[in-house]
Amino acid sequence: MSGILILAEHRRGELRPATLEAIGAAGGLKDTIGGPVSVVVISNDPAALVPAVSVGAVDEVLTVVHPDAATFEPHLYEQVLNRLIAERKPALVLLPHSVDSWALAPAVAIAGGLGFATDVFGLQVEEGAVVATRAGYQEKVFVEIDFPGRAGVLVTLRGGAFEPAAGAAQPRLAPCEAGDARRRSRHLEWRDPPATGGIDIPGSPFILSIGRGVGDEANVAQFLELAEGLGATLGCSRPIADSGWLPKARQVGQSGQLAAKCNLYVAMGISGSVQHQWGMKHVENIIAVNKDPEASIFSIARYGIVGDMLEIADELRRQKGL
Repeated sequence: MSGILILAEHRRGELRPATLEAIGAAGGLKDTIGGPVSVVVISNDPAALVPAVSVGAVDEVLTVVHPDAATFEPHLYEQVLNRLIAERKPALVLLPHSVDSWALAPAVAIAGGLGFATDVFGLQVEEGAVVATRAGYQEKVFVEIDFPGRAGVLVTLRGGAFEPAAGAAQPRLAPCEAGDARRRSRHLEWRDPPATGGIDIPGSPFILSIGRGVGDEANVAQFLELAEGLGATLGCSRPIADSGWLPKARQVGQSGQLAAKCNLYVAMGISGSVQHQWGMKHVENIIAVNKDPEASIFSIARYGIVGDMLEIADELRRQKGL
């Protein structure tokens, strides 16, 4: 078995960014795994998406035309992917760790007898075998997983963990038959989530987040101003969003947003629950401000300040002339 097979994820005729991240991940493994990097596009009009996936290390685009594939349908995708894996026997299959993939990835792995890991944020090849890195015990540890006895491996990739592929490629096109693949459900309509007002936690390089330590809703406005003055995006922990003090779009954590592109994360008045850490623990530079020297947030912070977040915020404003 050799080669890497990537399932392209698209919605409303546009390629999802996670597919480019999967192609980026494949590029780092191509030389050690060997074989082609292939992207499979399942759609009623896959040709329209070929230019978008012709990037980075892609050697081949497999186009599967199906009249019922204008929108994602897990059973149809599952059947097509099972057939391609059986025919091509890739060493590694990459899917985004997304709501679409959750609907089919386990079944595909079982059908193909593949090794399987989800929410993977690290991949390497050791002695010819794929090793995946993911979190365990509610993000308390990082776990390296190998797959002994498995000829192939399927993993879903955490969003923002791999650099998106860039640079044009000239892949060969390979039309593939959908066979007797059929859908078992019917798409009715799109319902858009509430508008975020331009808030982009996943894409923000600098986030200043507030937690319970803010004390009162009346204090929130000053941190909106502080974040704007510092050039940061204001985030928050779950209690702040649940209280309605800030919109859900600003929540960082397991039930909120992943700070995917963040380089600097300032956590003010946040204790550091494992649910919050899920959204920001990976950030290289974390600065924590908390009155409690035993707060969990200090265990993952590069720099820590034991003090009142309101006083620290006042000092920041003075230093920056805000």
